[in-house]
Amino acid sequence: MTAFEKLDRFLRNLYDTAFYFAVMAFKENFRNYVGRAGTVGRPRPTVAILGNGPSLGRELPRLIADGALREKDFMAVNFFALDKRFEQVQPAYYVLSDPMFFRDSALRDRVAELYRTLDARVTWPMHLYVQYYNPERFDYRAVLPNPNIRIIPFHTQCYVGFPGLMFRLFRRGLGSANFGTVVQVCEYVALLLGYRRLELYGVDHTLLDGLTVDDRNRLCRIDSHYYDTTPSAPQPIFQKVPPVPYTMSVYLGEVAELFRGHEVLRDYAAWLGARIVNRTRGSLIDAYERDPLD
Repeated sequence: MTAFEKLDRFLRNLYDTAFYFAVMAFKENFRNYVGRAGTVGRPRPTVAILGNGPSLGRELPRLIADGALREKDFMAVNFFALDKRFEQVQPAYYVLSDPMFFRDSALRDRVAELYRTLDARVTWPMHLYVQYYNPERFDYRAVLPNPNIRIIPFHTQCYVGFPGLMFRLFRRGLGSANFGTVVQVCEYVALLLGYRRLELYGVDHTLLDGLTVDDRNRLCRIDSHYYDTTPSAPQPIFQKVPPVPYTMSVYLGEVAELFRGHEVLRDYAAWLGARIVNRTRGSLIDAYERDPLD
């Protein structure tokens, strides 16, 4: 690398770092809400993160039958509360990161059902993590008055700048938990809480399966979840902001960045002396050590 290239990189990193801190100062703040709230009671050695991929339909009964509910803390996401086994698992942690949970969307009725269910069914202490960024000022407490649920925000402003600062910001609840999927937010939160072994279930990440382009040049894919009862057909997929159809180039670029986020989390976990173990058989994530559940 020439002297000019080194100077150019330094100046770019200096600008990006300064811009990040300016945005955090005006858009969010520098409080580590997750770290301040801490764990729910005395933590167990392992936290099991339950994604919503199709494989969870096979893995969850096995976890319950093997007595994992007594050995691990559980972290659930999205619509897991609508599962009949929600009260059996009693997750100590729950994460909502998709904008549909605080903005109007086509799934507004299902989201409203989720909040009603959480409010009615949670009879144990549970931490619910939501995005700090909430421009519409959605009132989570109004829809979740249940005193057993503690609502805790996490920061989502992505850090770009000097690489040496990244993990130090992560450790203080800053930098970003917005890596692309709710499971990655779970990993970020679990590491902030001090867990040293994270196990991933239901994280198929088959984001390239079923990709097609329809006659209107719209990119479509089959979006499968463990709770689906019938096979779904490919549907157009849309960017959230702005809500326009994906092009193939934009979608593949975001998927690549999502998988790079797993590599960042792997390295961050190693920096902390923690381990992330992918227990989902057939998962496309190649960043973590694998120990598929039989």
